[in-house]
Amino acid sequence: MKNIFTKYGFMLLILAVLVAVILSVMTFFASSSAAFPNLAGIIASPFRAASSAISGKVSGWLDYLTEFDRLKEENEQLKLQLAEMEADIRQAEYDRDENQRLRELAGLREQRRELMLESARIVEQDVSNWESLLTVDKGTSCGVAVGDCVITEAGYVVGVVTEAGYNWSTVRTILDSESSIGAMVFRSGATALAQGDFALMSEGFLTLNYLGTDPDVVSGDLVVTSGLGGYYPSQLVIGYVDEVRTGDDGLAQYAIVRPEADLSSLVQIFIVTDFEIVD
Repeated sequence: MKNIFTKYGFMLLILAVLVAVILSVMTFFASSSAAFPNLAGIIASPFRAASSAISGKVSGWLDYLTEFDRLKEENEQLKLQLAEMEADIRQAEYDRDENQRLRELAGLREQRRELMLESARIVEQDVSNWESLLTVDKGTSCGVAVGDCVITEAGYVVGVVTEAGYNWSTVRTILDSESSIGAMVFRSGATALAQGDFALMSEGFLTLNYLGTDPDVVSGDLVVTSGLGGYYPSQLVIGYVDEVRTGDDGLAQYAIVRPEADLSSLVQIFIVTDFEIVD
């Protein structure tokens, strides 16, 4: 509407001036000669009507444009207020989730007092069909070292630190095809090796290998870290057996494991910087 007024406003102004001039001329003749008053009034009548219509139209356009500007400014203010409210909601949700994580961490620390934990925030995820890596905001300045185990606030295994800088670290998750952690079937005590599998990475599973030819493993079994060799703490939850399969040789069996840690939704992790071996 602004563009229409800008485009035709000058023409309307000229038309209004012409109407005013004609009315002035008619008024002059009407006042100077008694023979013309009626004729001048008849001729001037449509021009007066046109002038009134144009004046009303222009006034209406001006009122519309004024109201349009007011509504536009009000709309912008409402958008700003909505954006601020959405930001407040997101912050409240984040605070709620972080409080929940901290409560669970407090419970884990009470249960596993032998663990020295360093909290870290994930700043980048590099997850593809080829690898599964996380970059976190803690490094050697906080006691983080290559080989440290990484868990969630509930004690679920996330992976292992493979690189450690001064204020950053790279974590290779348990889904990565190069990942390998000593494991144990909690129910039967059968030991094995939990390893990432290239073919299963995109599906979110890993394998439990070296179970032998007749393992005591069934679907639904809980798989935890074995702690053998003292490299990682024992009894940390890796996941649950989804199914048991037979290897290509037709003899040895292995299991497909679903990780308990939801790696796709991680925001914060906890690095085990030190631990005591508990018999």
